[in-house]
Amino acid sequence: MEQLAKRNQWVCAIHPLVKLFLTVFYIVLAVSFSKYQLAGLLCMLVYPLFVFQLAELSFFGALKRLRIVLPLVCLVGIFNPFFDREIVMWAGPVGISGGVLSMLTLMLKAVFTVLASYLLIATTAMEELCHALSLLHVPKIFIVELMLIYRYLTVLLKEAGRVTDAYRLRAPGQKGIAFKAWGPLLGQLLLRSYDRAEGIYQSMCLRGFKGQFYSARKGGFRRADFVYLLAFTTVLSVLRFLPVAEIVGRLVL
Repeated sequence: MEQLAKRNQWVCAIHPLVKLFLTVFYIVLAVSFSKYQLAGLLCMLVYPLFVFQLAELSFFGALKRLRIVLPLVCLVGIFNPFFDREIVMWAGPVGISGGVLSMLTLMLKAVFTVLASYLLIATTAMEELCHALSLLHVPKIFIVELMLIYRYLTVLLKEAGRVTDAYRLRAPGQKGIAFKAWGPLLGQLLLRSYDRAEGIYQSMCLRGFKGQFYSARKGGFRRADFVYLLAFTTVLSVLRFLPVAEIVGRLVL
């Protein structure tokens, strides 16, 4: 993801505050649809598809990366068909209940939200994203925590890997970790993480860290940033507040 965000590509060069605003704006508009507005919500697919093309990202590659998250978010509303069985529309001879319609709407909202967040991370480095948050006057402690979690989450995972590998070497042939060993292993992981964090913090202080990260981005907004912001804000507003699906359907028929 870090390599994707640092590509020499013009969407990656768009100001991070613009991309952050558009992502939040898109998510707010997407979740604002009512539970039966499936046709209008489908029109919101235009934004992620366009950004995937503009950023030269693979849509199927994103689905592959999100293969663990997407099934979980799609579980939202899976029980709606059992509670709302009233027929609200017909697809030829097949009646569609309100529960099925609301289930599909909730699933699409969850998928669109995840895709929008993925596009933001895939086109914006974490340093630039934290720079955008600082421009919004987000508290420094929150920005520092976000940066440290992002940077050193892999360190924690490596420590956890070493602990589990050591356990497997001492318990060959055993499937998984015994329940009675969970507590001691978590305690060891906590102590190892604390020692590693203390060393990292001392190294940061020796390098001049004073409680704030500084972004390498220089300069303000460019004309391309304003055009990008205005274009997508206008398109998303039209897709949300005008019955685009009904207009297209009438023209086709």
